[in-house]
Amino acid sequence: MLLLRFGEFMLKGKNRARFEKRILRHVKEMLIPYPKVQLTKDFGRIYVELNGEPAKELLGALINVFGIASISPVKVAKSELENILEVSARFLKVIAPAPGTTFKVNARRVWKDFPHGSLEMNKLVSTPLLQGYPGLIVDMNTPQLELRVEIRQAQTYIFCENISAVGGFPLGTNGKAMLLLSGGIDSPVAGWSSMRRGLEVECIHFYSYPYTSELARQKVIDLTRVLSRYAGVIKLHLVPFTEVQTSFTGIGQDNLIITLMRRAMLRIATSLAEKEGALALVTGESLGQVASQTLPSMNVIGRATLLPLLRPLVMMDKSDIVELSKKIETYDLSILPYEDCCTLFVPKSPSTNPNLRIIDKIEATLPNYSSLLSAAVALTETLEITPYGNERPESEAGSEERMKEEWF
Repeated sequence: MLLLRFGEFMLKGKNRARFEKRILRHVKEMLIPYPKVQLTKDFGRIYVELNGEPAKELLGALINVFGIASISPVKVAKSELENILEVSARFLKVIAPAPGTTFKVNARRVWKDFPHGSLEMNKLVSTPLLQGYPGLIVDMNTPQLELRVEIRQAQTYIFCENISAVGGFPLGTNGKAMLLLSGGIDSPVAGWSSMRRGLEVECIHFYSYPYTSELARQKVIDLTRVLSRYAGVIKLHLVPFTEVQTSFTGIGQDNLIITLMRRAMLRIATSLAEKEGALALVTGESLGQVASQTLPSMNVIGRATLLPLLRPLVMMDKSDIVELSKKIETYDLSILPYEDCCTLFVPKSPSTNPNLRIIDKIEATLPNYSSLLSAAVALTETLEITPYGNERPESEAGSEERMKEEWF
């Protein structure tokens, strides 16, 4: 089996039961393709009994579950001395440590009625193992191989690895937010970082057909699918932005187009957030990276919404963002050369210090501006993206309650 240990949310006292319930639900969702597994929840951990399912594949899926701090592949023995010694010997045979490997046994007697204490078990288990593997060297301080033997009443768990998982908070335990997903490197990383802190995320992408291609649209779907590996199912809202975006051209304020466009996006995202019950917006902005991400620009742009604007990457270096994008496997998709609406109509000298009074005046005098924003919201297409590639329009996919019934 696999032993899953919970992360920092275990410190949350009265909220712990709610967090544990949520993380168990997320684990069940990630294990949908593996119907033979059985789950058991204990204090601070989940046991995943494999029953013939591929351990390596399950491990690859479960290390991405938010709230899981570490995972150990475990051999299970009866809580009887003879069987513990037998399984320990088989376990070490599978590991096949090289001669010269430093080694120790670390036994923990959780079941106090077991007839042998922890220190005694260290000797009882290590003696036959050292006899069978004379090349092992005992090191009680910093061993290369530490065989852990955890004795509980129902059964005993034997393991030596503590594989780091993604950690953080269980998905959705800190509310819902809307992620402005551009298709570049930054915004998928911002989405992943938000989910790691317990936010349920829905994605919003703005496209400007025919200026942007079907390939650009598919790129964003594929990026959302990568993020769904960490979340199970993610809603993607595709917003037609052509009419809004072209309304900013020809007004003689080319240097302010980026500011106007970003503010329009926030207004539309706010309307969608209200419909979906989201309490914040998430962007991939990093301070000083481009003209729209100077502090004066971010101040003016942010005033377009009353919702909290979360910027997980705001103080990160670009190199660190790139490394994280590679780690979560969005980088190769993000660098595909398909233009999105954010790269269209970019002026040669965009303003880095826009004036809020001028911006408000321009927006107030744009013909039918409010109607254009409302139309973009009304014409938004919503897909439910899964890790398995069977996304469907929300109207066909059914309600969230029905989806939950299918999953669990």
